[in-house]
Parts: sequence; structure tokens; C-alpha cells
Amino acid sequence: MSADAVTETHQEPIDLLTATEGVSAAPTRWEYVEEMAVLPALPDHRHNKGAFKLAAQLDSAGLLSGMGNGYRAADKDGRTESLVVPDFYALHREPTGLDESYRTARQGWYPIDMVALVGEVTSLYPEGDTGPKLRSYAAAGVPIYVLINRNTKTAHCYTAPVLPGDDPKEAYYDAESKVSLGNPLALPAPYPTLDTAPFLED
Repeated sequence: MSADAVTETHQEPIDLLTATEGVSAAPTRWEYVEEMAVLPALPDHRHNKGAFKLAAQLDSAGLLSGMGNGYRAADKDGRTESLVVPDFYALHREPTGLDESYRTARQGWYPIDMVALVGEVTSLYPEGDTGPKLRSYAAAGVPIYVLINRNTKTAHCYTAPVLPGDDPKEAYYDAESKVSLGNPLALPAPYPTLDTAPFLED
């Protein structure tokens, strides 16, 4: 067989995740990060309560905040690069008819360019939020990444995403501010300063 007879096939990650979720005995929502399907650990009550309180602070400031939506980032060729479900987020805009059509065509995933700010709260495996997800958000150009690291008892605000080449695994945020949990975490305007006290119980 000649090399010319070998063709590369690319299976759409959305289809892979949908098939996996379809055979699961329990409801699941997989993510796709750095070419890996990831099933996030089930968060505990304190995780969800804290994430909800941060989303509520964004909402109280008049921002389009929420929880639970999935977002898709694509590479320059239109292939899926990542599928992520942030713990909380703020949007640039309300979903338009085009956004809803995009979501329908991609089995529940909105375009990530809707997102102005994402937030993650660490669970059982914090390295996912501090490594692959951070790089995936930076590669997608999400302007602000808020990380509540319950393991190190710190809160972080990452800004200025950089993708130095074509490899999303090389992406990073060029600026970071950090406080101990319980202290206020300042965000860039027009975002409010976040009260991180809800996580002091951990």
C-alpha cells in the first residue's frame, strides 16, 4: 500500500462526546480539552454554592452572567479545539438567533466568542483548571479567566490572553493578579471586585 492510499480521518469531538454521554448509565457532561475527552469530577455543595455566589455578584453588577452552558472553540480551519463548561461566566452579548442556530447545529455548544469572562472553582483535580483549561481559554481568546483554587486557598484573575503560534497548548495569560481566599479579588473594569469570602469555609 502506498502512502498516498492512507487518508487521515478526523472525527468531530462533539460526536464522540455525544456518543459517550448516550451510553452512560448516569447523566454526564463531558468536556474536550487539549485533544482529550474529560469527565469533570462531580462538584460538591460548597463548590456549587461558591460558584453561584460569584455568578450572582456578576449578575448584581448588571452583567450577563450565568452557569451551566457549554462553549465551543474552533481552530482557524473550523475544527473543534475545545468544548468547555465553565463553573460561571459573563457574556459579551445575549445569545442571538445565529448563536442559537450554532448551538442547535453543534448539539448544545454555544460559540465561545460570546464569552467575556470565565470562572472555574477547583474540585478533586485542580491541575485541570490550572493547566489545560487555562491554556484552552487563553487559546480561545477569552479576555478574563477567574480561578478559585480551593487547594491553595487563593483566587486569581488572569487577563491578556496570548497564543504565540498555532499550538493552543502554548497559550497563556500575560497578566495575573492573586489574593488569598477571603480577600477581595479586583477585576478589570467594568467588572466588580469579587468577594471570595464564600470559599473560606473550605
